[in-house]
Amino acid sequence: MDKRHFLGSAALAGLWPVAGVSAAEPARGGPGLLTVSGMVGKTNRGPVDPALDQLMVKHGVKFDRAYVLDAEALGRLPAVGIKATLEYDARLHALAGPLLASVLEVAGVTGDVMLGLRAVDGYVVPLRLADARSWRMIVATEMDGKPLALGGLGPQWAIYEADTLAAFKDKPLKERFALCPWGLYSIEVSRA
Repeated sequence: MDKRHFLGSAALAGLWPVAGVSAAEPARGGPGLLTVSGMVGKTNRGPVDPALDQLMVKHGVKFDRAYVLDAEALGRLPAVGIKATLEYDARLHALAGPLLASVLEVAGVTGDVMLGLRAVDGYVVPLRLADARSWRMIVATEMDGKPLALGGLGPQWAIYEADTLAAFKDKPLKERFALCPWGLYSIEVSRA
């Protein structure tokens, strides 16, 4: 057996610690999909790595510690279903995923804070957590029963039920979702 294969398999099997991961950090079963940084009460990763966190570096994301969720962690949270007529095809779609407030609670975010919801294309939405709560904004992980894909509207989409919310329902369809970044991968939490 190739020594590199053996060493990699042993490290993955948990026979010895992997460099950079402390025993206090919860293990992730898959790649990190959503990073919550800033005013978080829980952490499971260290600072932005200038060599390996290329998208974050290109977008100017900086932190010393953060909380990262993978698909399994997002899937363990209670899913909420919404229906929204989307601007892209003017059709009603069913979206599901955990409440944004629940995701932030897992990361130990408390109080009335500001959020910077960042998408993979660099689009950033400043939003108060209080608004996200009142609109019952979700972190959608699926649409019409299928996972949201990277390269489409995923892997996550921060979205609310615009068709029924007083603040959005009477706006033209193209204006209802300006506060809903698709391709969500980072949330920066700061003082309100």
